[in-house]
Amino acid sequence: MRDLKTQLKDKALELGFPLFGVSPADPLEGAAFYARWVAMGYAGEMDYLKRNIEKRGDLTKIVPGARSVICLGMEYLQPSPKKFSTTEGRFASYARGDDYHELIKTRLFELWDYIKSKTSGVSGRVYVDTAPLLERELAERAGVGWRGKNTLLINKHRGSYFFLSEIVSTLEISPDEPATDHCGNCTKCLDACPTNAFPDPYVLDASRCISYLTIEHKTSIPQELRPKMGNWVYGCDVCQDVCPWNKRAKISKEPAYNSRDGFDKPPLIEWMQLDKESFNKKFRGNPAKRPKRRGLLRNIAIALGNSGDQLGIPALIVALTDEEVLIRSHAAWGLGQLKGKSAHEALLKQREQEKDKSVLEEIDAALANFKFKTLS
Repeated sequence: MRDLKTQLKDKALELGFPLFGVSPADPLEGAAFYARWVAMGYAGEMDYLKRNIEKRGDLTKIVPGARSVICLGMEYLQPSPKKFSTTEGRFASYARGDDYHELIKTRLFELWDYIKSKTSGVSGRVYVDTAPLLERELAERAGVGWRGKNTLLINKHRGSYFFLSEIVSTLEISPDEPATDHCGNCTKCLDACPTNAFPDPYVLDASRCISYLTIEHKTSIPQELRPKMGNWVYGCDVCQDVCPWNKRAKISKEPAYNSRDGFDKPPLIEWMQLDKESFNKKFRGNPAKRPKRRGLLRNIAIALGNSGDQLGIPALIVALTDEEVLIRSHAAWGLGQLKGKSAHEALLKQREQEKDKSVLEEIDAALANFKFKTLS
C-alpha cells in the first residue's frame, strides 16, 4: 500500500499541481530579512505587506500547533508572441486568462478534504496569496525550487512560471530535502530588468518593478520610470523570459489560464477607449481588474506614449478629458511624448479648463516637449 505522502502527491497532481513538497513548520529564518526589506521601503505602497510581520516567522501564529506545510506549484505559462506592432501592448503571462485565486483555492480545499479523509484529528488552513506567509522560503525548504536572483522560485525541471500555494496544518508528515541554488554566476535576470529594480542579487526593490508599477501602485507613476516600461500594460515577464531555466518551462495544461482573445497582444488604442461598463465586462474574472480601470488606462497611456506612433494621439486626446484624474494626467504625458499638432492643441485646450493641480503639472511638462519654429 502506498504511504500517505505518495497518495497526497498523486492526488495533488490529479488536481493540477505538478509541484509538491513538504516543509516542517519550523520558525523561518527569512523573517528578519523580510522586516529589513520592508523597513528599506522596498515594498512601495503595498501596505498589506507591512502588516503582521511578526507572524511571518512563526507559522503557529496562523495555525496553532502547525507541524507541516505542503507547498504546491501550478503552472500558468502561455505561448507568448515574439513581435508586436507599435500599438500593441504586453500582458504578463499569468494574467491572460482567468484569475487563479478562486481556481487554486477550490483545488486546495479538495486536497484538504482528501487529507482529512485519510487522517483523523488534523486541523489546518489553505492559502493562495491570502496569509502572511514567506511562501518562497517555505517552498525552497520543501524542495519545490530555489529562490533565484530575481527573487522568484525556480524549479530545475519546470522553470519559474508557476503559482505557489500552501496547506499549513497539524499533519505529521516527513519533510522533503531543501532545494539548492543553481543560479551560479548567471546575472541575465538582473541585467535585463528595464527599470533596474534589483539593488542586489536576490533583492527586489518593488517600487521600481514594472509588475508593481502596473498592478499595485495606485497613484502617478514616476516620470523617470515611464519610458522604461515600454509597452507593458499589466505585469512584466522580462526577468523570467531571459532565465535559462525557463527553457524547460511547460505550457500550462489548465484551460482556465488560456489567453483570452486579444490578451496576448492588447490593442492599445482600442483598450484606451474602454468605458466603465466595457472594462468591467472585458476583465470580469481576470486579474487585471485589480488596478481598476483608472490604473490600467494609466498604464496604456504610458505604453502609447512610448510607442512613438501618432496613431495613438486621438485616443489619448479623448482620455485627456476622462473623469479620472489619474487617466488625464498620464494621457497628457503620452501626448507630450508623441507630439504632433493635434496633441499640442488638445493640451492647450485642456490646460484652460483643467482644475486638478497634478494634471496641470503634467500638461505643462508635456507642452515643454513641443518645439515650434518661430518666424523672424
